Amino acid sequence: MRKKIIAGNYKMNFTVSEAEYFVNNIKERINTDEIDVVICPNFVSLDRISNVLDGTNIKLGAQNVYYEKKGAFTGETAPDMLLSVNCSYCIVGHSERRINFNETDEMVNKKAKILLENSINPIICVGETLEERNNNLMFDVVKKQVEKALENINGEDVANRVVIAYEPIWAIGTGVTATASQAQEMCKYIRDTIGNMYSSKVKDKVRIQYGGSVKPNNAAEILNMEDIDGALVGGASLTEDFVAIVNY
Repeated sequence: MRKKIIAGNYKMNFTVSEAEYFVNNIKERINTDEIDVVICPNFVSLDRISNVLDGTNIKLGAQNVYYEKKGAFTGETAPDMLLSVNCSYCIVGHSERRINFNETDEMVNKKAKILLENSINPIICVGETLEERNNNLMFDVVKKQVEKALENINGEDVANRVVIAYEPIWAIGTGVTATASQAQEMCKYIRDTIGNMYSSKVKDKVRIQYGGSVKPNNAAEILNMEDIDGALVGGASLTEDFVAIVNY
């Protein structure tokens, strides 16, 4: 049985002291017995939050990485820098990175590969826009994103270390949530796509999250779907709602 994984993406929110206060306040109330929990603060807070999480089962994640090990890449962060503050997960290909910073499928693939090479688990985001869904292109779009993101990544890594996060762009920060059946339909499609790329064993083991306005009042219905193995939580991860979602 696949272990659920719930990650909180703080995006560009919380100062270092605000993040420290908030995580200190919630960490003892989060049940990590049966769920992997990941907190992804902004870069300047990673070291402080790493210390806050020390001694807990909550994992630290980053929100982005660059696909080179070092060099003249002003403003970027290398994987060994993430390792130095005990990051074990990193989000790549988030829709905001794709839309606002012009990240391509090829860049997402490079980032996923360098994370795996450096013992960090990638959370690879895929998802369609409202226009693409309205034009019935959502399956083609998501299939292409999955195939490109996993190009030249071996099946063992996909099965045991990669997390796929399906985030319908039309449901992020809009207050609109995909229905549980819509989320299940796409997560199953992603699982079947991975099965066609690799094997039934990989298909059955890979973990697939849903992300897009997950709240305490819809978490249980979404997370109990057969092919949904967790959630990538945005706005609700900045409030007490995150505790309720994890402890659903």
